[in-house]
Amino acid sequence: MLEYVREENRVVKQRLGRRKLRLTDDDRVRLAVRGVAVGRGLLEEFASIVTPETILRWHRQLVAKTWTVPSWQPDWKLLMQLIAELAVRFARENPSWGYDRIQGALKNLGHVVAPNTIKMILKRWGIDPAPERAKRTSWRQFLRTLAASIAAGDFFPTEVWSACGLVTWYTFFVIDLATRTVTIVGSTPNPDDDFMKQVARNLTDCVDGFLRKKRFLILDRDGRFSDAFRGVLKDHGIEMVLCPARAPNCNAFAERFVRSIKCECLSRMIFIGSG
Repeated sequence: MLEYVREENRVVKQRLGRRKLRLTDDDRVRLAVRGVAVGRGLLEEFASIVTPETILRWHRQLVAKTWTVPSWQPDWKLLMQLIAELAVRFARENPSWGYDRIQGALKNLGHVVAPNTIKMILKRWGIDPAPERAKRTSWRQFLRTLAASIAAGDFFPTEVWSACGLVTWYTFFVIDLATRTVTIVGSTPNPDDDFMKQVARNLTDCVDGFLRKKRFLILDRDGRFSDAFRGVLKDHGIEMVLCPARAPNCNAFAERFVRSIKCECLSRMIFIGSG
């Protein structure tokens, strides 16, 4: 049987002559697997199409290809978008940070970026360099930095049915910007100077006054905040920050509380009497 196989291979080689036999990848895999199983000794005796060294080389390549881990290529577009978002965030939250400081912060997160790249990113977003940026403080940055020492106050009206008909009561409240804690200071249908002066005294009480640890109180330009009210606050070291006219967003925390209490409480109830 072995002699017949040898003779058959000789006939095939004679018929091919000097023409090179072209093998496919599948042919190489089949010969490599069978050739290694047979062993080098028998390959030396029977292999006729290619040399034993070639068959063994094919087998080594097959093993290496099987254990090769494919390389991972990141999505550069998404990666640069992430880096740009981080650089912009660092610049906005830290006005004094320059390009090198932002570069160091990005490096701590595993992103190696040149300072000029950060410069181009900030320029594209319309953000000034650190010296000019540090000189400007937006309203949002001011509130975020000093939130623990800032409170906001405002009135919300309540319609109450009484023996004299429908009467509007005005309730004054203050809210802590850091904790969102709200306290109702008082309600009255006539917020005159005496009422507002007593409100200021309650807020600045040295024992349990809501504003005893505050430095700023944000208010709108309502005329009910009388000179007596302002004088008591000033005597206790509390500075009033008046919002621009027709700018409710400057007192957004208080305005949002007014909306919440109206939607969740006042609009769902009918109030009768003055008690």
